[in-house]
Amino acid sequence: MSEQQQADVRKVAELAKDIRIGMLTTVDAGGEFVSRPMAQQEVEFDGDLWFFAERDSRKVTHIRANPHVGVTLTSNDTWISINGTAEVVTDTGKARELWNSWVEAWLPQGPEDPTTVLIKVSGETAEYWDTPGGRVASVLSFVKSKVTGQRYDGGENEKVEL
Repeated sequence: MSEQQQADVRKVAELAKDIRIGMLTTVDAGGEFVSRPMAQQEVEFDGDLWFFAERDSRKVTHIRANPHVGVTLTSNDTWISINGTAEVVTDTGKARELWNSWVEAWLPQGPEDPTTVLIKVSGETAEYWDTPGGRVASVLSFVKSKVTGQRYDGGENEKVEL
């Protein structure tokens, strides 16, 4: 991986680090997109994302049939779209490592239960939109564009190879 690619991945990691909930999009048997909110597990972002699920859930069925997925992460001033491949992982040790009270609220059976699985999304590309300075900077940029007649500058947008 080139130095630029490493810097790009670090930028996505920095933007994603405090975003807990993302939208995981899978493809169903009819070819339709299905999105649902999922809690991103706190691990050092290296292009991979981890989620918990139940073995017989619809999302797991979708992933087993078609592993191409999308994940969208958003905050007040950042939007990230990740394109990747998902796999269902049965690894009790990894599940114990990632387990936390947030997960337990959704999966009270615990990490050792055979119905508990992990979904690992290996990101291939990411695109992000970042508005440094948050809402205030966005409002000021919007007002400036209206006053000057110049195009709105909403911040930084890049596509990154992971």
